[in-house]
Amino acid sequence: MEKVKTTSGGQVSAGAPAEVTVLTRRKRSGKVGTFFSECGKHYSLILMCIPAIVFFIAFSYAPLPGIYVAFVKYNYATGIFGSQFIGLDNFKFLFESGQMWKLTRNTILYNFAFLILDNLVAMFMAILINEITNRIFKKVTQTIMLLPYFISAVLVGLLVYNVLNYDYGFLNSILKSLGFSKWAPYSNPKAWPPLIILIQLWQCTGYNTIVYFAAIMGIDSETIEAARIDGVNAFQRIWYIELPLLKPTLVILMLFAMGGIVKGNFGLFYNIIGTNALLYSTTDILETYVYRATMQDFNFSTASAIGFYQSVIGFIIVMICNTVIKKIEPEYSLF
Repeated sequence: MEKVKTTSGGQVSAGAPAEVTVLTRRKRSGKVGTFFSECGKHYSLILMCIPAIVFFIAFSYAPLPGIYVAFVKYNYATGIFGSQFIGLDNFKFLFESGQMWKLTRNTILYNFAFLILDNLVAMFMAILINEITNRIFKKVTQTIMLLPYFISAVLVGLLVYNVLNYDYGFLNSILKSLGFSKWAPYSNPKAWPPLIILIQLWQCTGYNTIVYFAAIMGIDSETIEAARIDGVNAFQRIWYIELPLLKPTLVILMLFAMGGIVKGNFGLFYNIIGTNALLYSTTDILETYVYRATMQDFNFSTASAIGFYQSVIGFIIVMICNTVIKKIEPEYSLF
């Protein structure tokens, strides 16, 4: 039998069995063939992914050259790439001003509270809705819970203002009629963290519940029926069957949310707090600061530096959390 040898580039030379040549060529052509054959088998899924692919290319990858703004002293006349390069001076200004720590702290703490409470309350509500036997009442409950999600942040801010306003707010009108002193939350920074968290829960719980309710609907009905036959009550079924099966959904949603833990909900904070400087110590987040830097000071370089800072911190947090999850429960990790 003729001896041939394969090199690292896939070339064949004398010194190895001839079968190696055939196997090497088949392997090389098989990878390409397998890729296109898999694409052909799942063409409908690929077509469904095209809008998402186009979206991320247009809004995530195409604007990437704009990161350069964070490292220049932006000049309107010369444009982004014609502006003076100043390196890390924009970041240095942010950290030396003392604003960055406060903004990062507020943003992360609010988002962490949203992340934990949103998921726990949504899971709890999904389990409760699943226990409702009356189909009409169940659908009406889901609809009512979902309605706040579609209310504009502007209207939410207006509703909150009309409820909490010191002079003619609904809450203070009730307190006055009962003989109590009025409450002035718009001059009390410590009052707003729990208020903002409650408003967030009110608006988003209904939408988040859909995900967990869908996960519950995906549980094998035979498992539930077998548990009922064995005499398992509702609390035992929820604790030993439904909650463990909801764990993967909870972990994945929390991992996805961790990437945006340094990105605040601008619409919620701006429309509720506005430009009330008395409340900035507990309500000012990175997004509201970027808005003021851009629209009031016209400082695009500083705003871009904060955006770059958010992206880097978010990436690091996702990688750390994914590594931890991979060590504990490998099947629940993102990659």
